[in-house]
Amino acid sequence: MRVTIRQAVLEDAQALQVLIVESVRRLQAAHYSPEQMEGALGTVFGVDTQLIRDGTYFIAEVDSTVIGCGGWSRRKTLFGSDHVPRKDDAWLDPQQDAARIRAFFIHPDWARRGIGSQILEACEAAATAQGFSRFELVATLPGEPMYNARGFVATERFNVPLPNGAQLPVVRMTKAA
Repeated sequence: MRVTIRQAVLEDAQALQVLIVESVRRLQAAHYSPEQMEGALGTVFGVDTQLIRDGTYFIAEVDSTVIGCGGWSRRKTLFGSDHVPRKDDAWLDPQQDAARIRAFFIHPDWARRGIGSQILEACEAAATAQGFSRFELVATLPGEPMYNARGFVATERFNVPLPNGAQLPVVRMTKAA
């Protein structure tokens, strides 16, 4: 089957939210507790429509079915949905700042088939075309191996406080273009 990578549009938001929930609950269950996953859904894990409006969010499709998503940003926010606290939508300076790699989710039936890598390649190419020479992201524990295999290096491990009182362990990673 042929995988197509395209820019997301606002009309995709509902399909993206369904994909994100399915991806989190099935692919992250070996790394995070139900309390952590449910606490992160809607804030840390969810649709960020600013990425869609900026034209920096991509969808992977097969026969018009969304099987993956991910994006990059020229804004300061490192992670989170429309509802994450302390969002910073200020612009980054490509000469000084790293582009943000954001919000990657793959449908469980399509995991480990290179879909995330294809989306990441599209993100890196688009950010490089906009003048960025470095990338930064906050990876989930199950996402860390993919980013590591694609040249990202872990620089910090920390916990994100969740609205339900749980903590979500994540990894800050960087890469030079």
